[in-house]
Amino acid sequence: MFKLDEIKELIELLDKTSVHELEIENEGARLCIRKPGKSEVVQLQPSIVSGIASATAPAVQAPAAVANVAAEAVATPAEPAANLHTIVSPMVGTFYRAASPDANSFVNIGDRVGEKTTVCIIEAMKLMNELEAEIKGEITDILVENGQLVEYGQPLFLVKPE
Repeated sequence: MFKLDEIKELIELLDKTSVHELEIENEGARLCIRKPGKSEVVQLQPSIVSGIASATAPAVQAPAAVANVAAEAVATPAEPAANLHTIVSPMVGTFYRAASPDANSFVNIGDRVGEKTTVCIIEAMKLMNELEAEIKGEITDILVENGQLVEYGQPLFLVKPE
């Protein structure tokens, strides 16, 4: 179960970063904190709410990786050159360069893409969303790492249009 102090600490951490959503699941307990605009919304499953009210409920430690993910999300890439097209994330989720861990990447630097070429997958709420290039050109840079948490509107690829 999550303690109220831990939840408040996570909200404060999110408030200091550009991360808009955090979801933690441990031993059947799930905590999802979303930050639309400037206010935070905390959504708890009913089983967690009863655990917060109980002073004797054991605490679930927040993963240490939370701070690392938040710190990574704060970093912003340099401004792209004026002649390059930027492919941005249409949602918050986890960026994957391939369909599975043992599969080849959808695209690499130097690859030519078309409007319907799949460039990556963004996993959001257990759904795998394929992202298409929507432009003809050459991939000149991949701005995020495989498995990295990405935000809505975050630049993912730079493409030199044809």
